[in-house]
Amino acid sequence: MVKTNLFRHLFIIALGILMLYPVLWLISSSFKPNQLIFSEPGLWPKQWTLDNYIKGWAGFQGQSFGRFFLNSAFISIMCVLGNIVTCSLAAFAFARLKFKLSKLWFALMIVTIMLPYHVTLIPQYIIFSELDWLNTYYPLIVPKWLATDSFFILLMVQFIRGVPRELDESATIDGCNQKGIYMRIMLPLLVPALISTAIFTFIWSWDDFFSQMIYISKIDLFTVQLGVRALFDPSGSSDWGALLAMSALSLIPISLIFLFFQKYFLEGIATTGFK
Repeated sequence: MVKTNLFRHLFIIALGILMLYPVLWLISSSFKPNQLIFSEPGLWPKQWTLDNYIKGWAGFQGQSFGRFFLNSAFISIMCVLGNIVTCSLAAFAFARLKFKLSKLWFALMIVTIMLPYHVTLIPQYIIFSELDWLNTYYPLIVPKWLATDSFFILLMVQFIRGVPRELDESATIDGCNQKGIYMRIMLPLLVPALISTAIFTFIWSWDDFFSQMIYISKIDLFTVQLGVRALFDPSGSSDWGALLAMSALSLIPISLIFLFFQKYFLEGIATTGFK
């Protein structure tokens, strides 16, 4: 039995290292000179350099990567706040309030989860273009403040439905209205689901490349993802060292957030019916 567990753990460790190998190669190669990145396959560099990080952080066309990091952080934080506020309100309405055609609206909301993003891309682009929102952050942020992420609404609805209605009735007897029930009862209980929503939203917003590429073309508005892409030259003259160095740095924020809030993330998922 002991040998079986030992082999099982060794297999899991080996599998984990295999899955992490691309990330480890990315980090190690970011410390190699350009001429050794592809000629030296090993993970441990024979020659170390910090020039890749210095050149990469300097950016291009007068804009440093520090600016790109701030832009990405601003977009991600605003998206997180938008989803937490509006999705929790929508979830509370679907789970607790009675209004006309509520089941129909909830079903339509669920259907939108199955729609691929590319199906709505062109209509959205036309709308944002008519609103003169191109080359602004509005197309990336405003939808999050309109409860457009149905997945998070469903996540919170499942959580709220697990909360006994007796709490609502007790609060109503004590003179609490629906706003008070939402603010004083539901929000404190929703903390695990809210943290899960925040983590998912931050990671998805930070890693989003397609939407940012569609709506942003000004250098001073570039995010980290667009900045990394700008370092790549299809003609073959890319500065691979700087590109890999900035790619490695772009992993730090989402990795830290997931590590610090992993406990709440797992709790939020486990208590919303997605077991």
